[in-house]
Amino acid sequence: MYNLTGKVALVTGAGGKNGIGRAIATRLAKEGADVAVNDITEHPYAADQTEWQGLPDVVREIEAMGRRAISVVADVSDAKQVGEMVDKTVAHFGKIDILVNNAGTIAGKDRVPVVDLAEEDWDRVQRVNVKGVFLCSQAVARHLIAQGTGGKIINMSSVTGKQGSARYAAYSASKFAVIGLTQSLAHELAPYQVNVNAICPSLVDTERVGHLASALMPEDLPADEQRAEFARRNVAAVPLGRLAEGTDVAKMAAFLASDEAVYLTGLSVTVSGGSMMY
Repeated sequence: MYNLTGKVALVTGAGGKNGIGRAIATRLAKEGADVAVNDITEHPYAADQTEWQGLPDVVREIEAMGRRAISVVADVSDAKQVGEMVDKTVAHFGKIDILVNNAGTIAGKDRVPVVDLAEEDWDRVQRVNVKGVFLCSQAVARHLIAQGTGGKIINMSSVTGKQGSARYAAYSASKFAVIGLTQSLAHELAPYQVNVNAICPSLVDTERVGHLASALMPEDLPADEQRAEFARRNVAAVPLGRLAEGTDVAKMAAFLASDEAVYLTGLSVTVSGGSMMY
C-alpha cells in the first residue's frame, strides 16, 4: 500500500515475538524499507519464550522479504549507546530516513498509587520512556538535518498519555511527556521537512499484558487467570470488541512513515478500537 522502497528505518524495542516493535519493523520491510532493529538485549523476553530468539529472528524475517536488516543492542536511555546505535545504522545502510521510538519499560512496581510509588521506579519509567525518546530523536534528527532529504520520526505514546488513570501515574506522565516532545520536535524539524508524530494505542495484546496483569490483578490468582481477567476487563471497554494487536499499530506507523502523511506533523493519533475517541 505504501512505497518505502529505498528508505532506511530504525525501530527500537523490537525484540518481542508479539510486540509492537516487531510488527512495525516487519510491516515497514513489507513496504520496501531496510530496517535496523533494536532492543536492550537480543532476546528481551527469553524467560517467557523458548523457540523465539528475539532480534536475530526479526532480522531473519526481514531478510526473507528481500530487504536488508541488522540488529543493534543498545539501552535507549544511555546517550553513548544511542549514539553508537545510530552511527552503526548509518554506517551499514548509508543513511536513516525513519525513526520509530517504540522502546519502553515493562510494567512492574511503578503500577501503584502515587502515595506508594518509589522514587527509583518513577525515575526508571521516565528514563526509558521519555529520556530514551529524547536521545534517539536527537541523534537521528542530527543525521536527518545533515542529510537534507527530510524524514519521519514516529513516537510511541499511549491512550494514557491523553487521559491518566489510577496506578498509572509514572507511565501516564511519561506518555504525556512524549506527546509534548513530539509537538515541540514537529515545530523544530518542520523547516527540514521532517514529520514528527505520535501513536497512542490502547492495550495491545503483547508480552506486556502478562506483566501488567501481574502488577494490577489480585495476587492470589494464577498467572494465566490474571492475564485472562485483565484482558477481559479491557476488552469490555472497547467498542470494536477486542484488544489491539501489534499489526493495528504497525498499520498506522506504515502510514505515518509514508509520503501519504507528508502534510501531517505534531499529531498524536489514537489507535484504540473506539475505547478513546480523541
